[in-house]
Amino acid sequence: MIAQEDWDADLIVAADPDLIESTARALALPLAITAYDPAAAPAPSRAGRMTLLASRCVHAPVPGMLDPANARYVLGLLDRACDGCVRGEFAAMVTAPVQKSVLSDAGVAFTGHTEYLAARTQAALPVMLLVCERMRVALVTTHLPLAAVPAAITADRLLATLRIVDADLRRRFRVPNPRIAVLGLNPHAGEAGHLGREEIDVIDPALRVARAEGIDARGPVPADTAFTPHALAGVDVVLAMYHDQGLPVLKAASFGDAVNVTLGLPIVRTSVDHGTALALARSGQADAGSLHAAVALAIELAGDGAADAGS
Repeated sequence: MIAQEDWDADLIVAADPDLIESTARALALPLAITAYDPAAAPAPSRAGRMTLLASRCVHAPVPGMLDPANARYVLGLLDRACDGCVRGEFAAMVTAPVQKSVLSDAGVAFTGHTEYLAARTQAALPVMLLVCERMRVALVTTHLPLAAVPAAITADRLLATLRIVDADLRRRFRVPNPRIAVLGLNPHAGEAGHLGREEIDVIDPALRVARAEGIDARGPVPADTAFTPHALAGVDVVLAMYHDQGLPVLKAASFGDAVNVTLGLPIVRTSVDHGTALALARSGQADAGSLHAAVALAIELAGDGAADAGS
């Protein structure tokens, strides 16, 4: 549990106090809660203590049960954390998994944190990046039906994505000269046009422009060989064309320890690599490994502002 260990940052948890306190009691976890005070000097978080930015649910939550009545409450927490990061109150935000279906059931147009936070911060193009010890995988498209992917991959979008990945790896991850392996859309990267022309007509022209701008964009690379140990050893990030082209490989290698990072935002935002696991709610059996990694990476990416890192 995140609140049961020491951290070299001031972690602020935005949540319903009754939910936090009842969960700690149910799991027999020691927890002393302090109300968040924006004027207080930041101090490293200590095991068994939590600084809480309190916000109460509309309806009392039942562990493991979805309630559309609380959908706006969930979005309110996101807005509070995001806005606090934008104005410098917090150095970073870490999001727990959200159940997209219950937000949709409440009438909210919500395809994911990535898109929502981009709209909130007025970012032109958010880029999803998954990070684990062995690899980084970024995506050109995110939560789209597979049939909609080819039309969404334009030369302009690919070039904009490459610019963001290159810039944020330099700025956030301190990679001096990012080496980007760009996957093809089709099997065998199109096999010289015999298995599709997207590589010839869209991807390769965008890569040529990127390389002319000084971006080390390599490819298009066949996806079936891009994740071999030898291939990964020569690059800093793999850029996949769509969600299920790159993420299954990364999650197979490190599920529960990977971190989701949104590039292209004016703030630092990290998250877990998994969903809500409703069946494990308040069971004490949930694995907090990815949340731990997300908090640690947020602190690292926030750099000198990490003393004020919030979640």
